Amino acid sequence: MEEATTPCGEKASASPSGSLSVRALNVLKELAPELIGEEPPKGTWVPPDDLLRQLTGRHLATARNCGPQTAREIIDWALARGVAIQSPLHRGKPLSEVWRSLAARASAGKLTRAEITEALEKSIRRKSVRIPVAFQIILLEILSSTYDPPPFP
Repeated sequence: MEEATTPCGEKASASPSGSLSVRALNVLKELAPELIGEEPPKGTWVPPDDLLRQLTGRHLATARNCGPQTAREIIDWALARGVAIQSPLHRGKPLSEVWRSLAARASAGKLTRAEITEALEKSIRRKSVRIPVAFQIILLEILSSTYDPPPFP
């Protein structure tokens, strides 16, 4: 396994314009089948621009082994290749600060659906009990438009 033989901080060449750590390259390899339908080869691989254009901050926020530092590295590397990836809205903020920020934005009338969705996803991943998890899931389904409300009597 590549990660076991190469330290996390060591760089693996990924393009003439720069390099990615082995961890960042592995995150992109893991996301490639889902985003572009291709299985990356073992060993040396340069993530195609098509993958970078499909990639979102949400993908990075939920990818296995992709913490804030790795996500920032991938976002910066993609930007150097001319592809802008929007970073998550609440990146690096503690959940309590996220909820305070949402409450303040809601009272100012500036709260967006994307902010609510992202905060609920983060809260669900962390199994926060501040808002009951079952209610968080329902809210997320409603916001994602995948929820079919029961018929009224």
